Amino acid sequence: MNAVTLGPAGTYSHRAARAVAAEVSFRESVTAIVDAVATGEFERGVVPIENSIEGSVTESLDALANHDVSVTREVVTPIRHALLAQGSEFEVVASHSQALAQCRNWLEANYPNAGLEAVASTARGVERAREDARIAGIGHPDNAGDDLTILAEDIQDRTSNATRFLVVAPESARSDAGGKTTLIVYPNANYPGLLLELLEAFADRNLNLSRIESRPSGERLGDYLFHFDVDAGLYEKHMAKAVEDIEAIADNGWVKVLGSYDTEHVLE
Repeated sequence: MNAVTLGPAGTYSHRAARAVAAEVSFRESVTAIVDAVATGEFERGVVPIENSIEGSVTESLDALANHDVSVTREVVTPIRHALLAQGSEFEVVASHSQALAQCRNWLEANYPNAGLEAVASTARGVERAREDARIAGIGHPDNAGDDLTILAEDIQDRTSNATRFLVVAPESARSDAGGKTTLIVYPNANYPGLLLELLEAFADRNLNLSRIESRPSGERLGDYLFHFDVDAGLYEKHMAKAVEDIEAIADNGWVKVLGSYDTEHVLE
């Protein structure tokens, strides 16, 4: 099996993808990853969906809504950020926007005068540090190699920092088995009680929503679609009935059921 994830090599996405496939390729954006799976170029894609500090990754939410794919697995990995540079004197810290945000308080306390540069991935920031002594990168300490110095470790603002990654597959790989289900709902409607109706479809059947997220539909201002993570599999009758109710409520729009899957924790 081949997989594609955020590159270059050494990203946290790469660490998660190694739990999925021995052969891992890279793209520079989540949208490109999901598109590569949807078009059949790769069998699997691994994309970050949520961080315990910074919340949901909106590009991933939008890419899943805009492509015909499924989700077959969830990988959770702890995030250990380190500050990596050629030396202690630098002017800019470069990393993925999520990593910069996850280390915001530490950077303000220790390097208040350093500029911040958002790049495509943590590994890309480390590459920038290798190329330019004026730049430091944020990434896993293993990424320092022989040419960068680890100036500080565990610089994330919370030690519980972890990221959820979803394993994306073609629609044909969708499964009803697994303990968790993700679906995206576009009601194409707006009236009092609409969101309550959607929530009641789950609450009335004692189904736990572990995450709900709204995103602009892109159709018009004030129009939204909803991402739901439910702690139940589609093989369970009460979950299947809830989806039927959701489809009836969203009769003027659409419901995309990405499938049911299990969670794997990757520590290294």
